[in-house]
Formats: sequence, structure tokens, C-alpha cells
Amino acid sequence: MTGAARASSTTRDIARAAVRAELGQVAFELFCREGFDKVTVDELAAAAGVSRSTFLRYFGTKEDAVLAAFDGHDRRLADAVRARPAGEDDWTALRHALDTVIERYHRDPSGALATMRLVRDTPALWARHLEKQHRWGPALAGALAERAGSTGPATLAQSVRAAAALDCLNVALDHWTASDGRLDLVVLLEEAFAALAAR
Repeated sequence: MTGAARASSTTRDIARAAVRAELGQVAFELFCREGFDKVTVDELAAAAGVSRSTFLRYFGTKEDAVLAAFDGHDRRLADAVRARPAGEDDWTALRHALDTVIERYHRDPSGALATMRLVRDTPALWARHLEKQHRWGPALAGALAERAGSTGPATLAQSVRAAAALDCLNVALDHWTASDGRLDLVVLLEEAFAALAAR
């Protein structure tokens, strides 16, 4: 690919990401105002000033318009685990890797809180989110195996630690959301991990 073609492709990707983010924001605001179940795809497209087919090119479903906020978490988490110091134990590495996920809660706490409320209060969104999050576990466990120098699949212990780390994240987020964001999410996550730390 020539430099010009690469630049053109990059420009298109940036433009597409910007449009997707804008459509997602319009959808999110409409869901918060009207209720997720009451809003149709046609209404989302109309609110965004695009056709139904254009909206569906960026988001295959209404759920995708909200859950896109969590896209790439599995990859970012796995990369963060791999980047932890070699001598660090798995549990500590997992705890620090989760900082990549909760960074948004520091950058935009009110937006993150509204997103979590919408997801957790909407059964269809919560089910899809858990389905997506279920794929984070194997990615985390695989990263733990790589840290240990293994070229094979993750061990049972590594898979259990990865699943437990995600449960700690969910419990911490539950408490954070229930507190209307008043509690410190980092402290909650630390407490959740401490509760399962080896004695």
C-alpha cells in the first residue's frame, strides 16, 4: 500500500470512528431520556439525521449503540496483563490491568455512571454485556499463561483467577453505581481483590 493510500485509509477510519461516536452519543441520550425499550431504530436514525440503513451500518442493533463503549476491553486488558512486571504474581497483575478499564470512570464519572445505570437497568443490555464480558475471561487467562512462558492453553488456576478478577470488577461497579458514584471505585476494587487474596 502506498503512503497516499495508507493516509486515505487512516483518514477514512478516523472519520468513520467520529461518525460512530456521534451516532452512539445521540442514541445514548435518547435512551436515557425515553427509555431503551421505547426507542426504535427508526427513531434513533431520525434523531441522528441519518437513514435507518446508515445507522445500522455503524451499529447492527440498538444494544450495540450502547455497548460499543466496552469494545476492545478484552484486548486492552490482555495487553495490560502482558505488560506487567515478570516477577509480579497473577492476582496483582490482574488488579493493575483492570486500571485500563476503570480509567473512563475517572475521566468522565457522570457519563460512566449513566452508562452503567442504563446497562444494568435494561435486561436486554445487561444480558448482552455479560455475554460480551464472558469473552474477556479467556483473553485474560491466555495473557496470564503467556506471562508464565506457556505456549499452550491457560491452566485451570489461571482461568479461575481471570474469572474472579472480572467478578471483583463487577461487584465493585455494583457498589459504585449504587452509591451514585460517591464511593471511590479504585478503593472498592482494591477491597474486592483483598477479599479474595490468598491468606
